[in-house]
Amino acid sequence: MTKQVVRIGVVGAGRGAAYLRAARLDMGLELVAVCDSSERRLKALDLPDGVLRLTDEAELLAQDMDAVVIATYFDAHAPLAVRALRAGFHVLSEITANATMAEGVALCEAVEETGRIYMMGENSAYTDFNQAMTELYASGEIGRVLYAEAEYNHPMPPETMLRLAPARGHWRNWLPSTYYCTHALGPLMAITDTWPVAVNALSIPAPELGPQEVRVNDPGSVILCRMDNNAVFRLFGIRIPGHSNWYRLHGTGGAMENVRGPGYFGPGQVRVWHDPWNCPPGQPTERSFVPEWPDHGATAAGFGHSGADFWVVHHFVEAVRSGRPPFLDVYRSVAMSSVGLLAWRSALADGQSVAVPDFRDPEARGQFRDDHLRAGPDTPDAERLPSSIRGEVEIDRADLERAERFWNSLHR
Repeated sequence: MTKQVVRIGVVGAGRGAAYLRAARLDMGLELVAVCDSSERRLKALDLPDGVLRLTDEAELLAQDMDAVVIATYFDAHAPLAVRALRAGFHVLSEITANATMAEGVALCEAVEETGRIYMMGENSAYTDFNQAMTELYASGEIGRVLYAEAEYNHPMPPETMLRLAPARGHWRNWLPSTYYCTHALGPLMAITDTWPVAVNALSIPAPELGPQEVRVNDPGSVILCRMDNNAVFRLFGIRIPGHSNWYRLHGTGGAMENVRGPGYFGPGQVRVWHDPWNCPPGQPTERSFVPEWPDHGATAAGFGHSGADFWVVHHFVEAVRSGRPPFLDVYRSVAMSSVGLLAWRSALADGQSVAVPDFRDPEARGQFRDDHLRAGPDTPDAERLPSSIRGEVEIDRADLERAERFWNSLHR
C-alpha cells in the first residue's frame, strides 16, 4: 500500500530551512511553496524546480497542499496557525505555540472545530537521550516521578546574538526570561506524561551581561512547576554564562539523567541509579550507557539538533497519515508554552504561585479568552508587560550605534 505523501508549505526561510531538507529525503513530504517576508532570503534558497517562492502568507494558504509548517518569529506563530487550520490545513509550528493566553484558547478551539492535526516542533523531547529516558520511565524502573530538573541554558557571544537578532525590536532582544521554557519542560512532560498545574518563578537580572548587545530582558530564570501527579519540576535557562543542556529525574524507585560534561549535550550518555535497598532485581545499583535511536538512526543523524529535528517531522507525518493527534498535540503544546507566560507573571510578583489552566477543559481555558497580556515593543500599553523585572530598560546609545553598524554590515 502506497503511503500518503504530505504536501507542505513552509513559512519562514530561516528556521524553515530545516524542513526543506526533510522534503528532499524519503520522509513522505512534498514541498509546494516557501513563504518569507524577505525576497533576499527566498532567492538564496536552493529549491527543487516547481517550488513556489512567495512573500504573501495569504497566497501560500491558497495553494493545493495538506499542511503548513510555521517557522516565523517566536511570538508570531498562533495567529497564522489558526488561519491555516481554518483554511483546512494541518499545522506543524515551531516553538512557541502561543504568545498570549488568549492565543492558546483560540488555537485549541481551532483544532477542535476543524479536526485538523496540530503539532508543535519541540525537538528537545526527541534527542536520543531523552527518548531513552522516556522508554526507561515507561518501563517503571524509576517508579513515579517525584522531582525533575531541566536546564536549557544557551549563552553565546555578543556578535552571534546580534546576528541572530538583527534589529532592536527582534524578539530575542525583549523576550522575558521565562518564555523560552519548552526546551526544558517539553522533554520532562514527554518522559513522564504529566501536565503542569501551577508555576512559581524568579527572574535573574544581570545588567553587566548586556554591554555590546541591545537586550532589554533578563538573562535567566528558575521556574518551579507543580505537576498533576504532585511532582515538582525545576526549569533553568536561558543565557546565563556556563552552557548546559541537562535533564534529571528522581522517582519512587530510582533516578536517571543525561550525564553532564563538555559538549553541547555532554558526553552523550544516560546514567541510571538506585539506592541499594530500592534496586530492582537483576539491575546494578548504577549504570551508564550510550543511547541509540529507536529507529531510523542513519537518517536522523544527518538532521539538526543532533538528529532531534528528524523526529519532529517523522511524528508529524505519521499523525497526518493516521489522523491521530501526535503526543505533542495542541493541548500539551499550549500548556507548556503557557507555563512560560504565566511564570513571567509569577516572576513579576516575586515568585507568587500562578495556576496553569487545563486547556483540555473548555471552561477552565475560557477564563483566558480575552487575556492578551504579553511583553514586546509592539504591544499596546494596556496589555504590555515589562521584559525585565528591572522595569523598562534603557539601551546605552553607544551599544545601540555599535549594533546598528554591525547589522548594516550584514547587508553589504
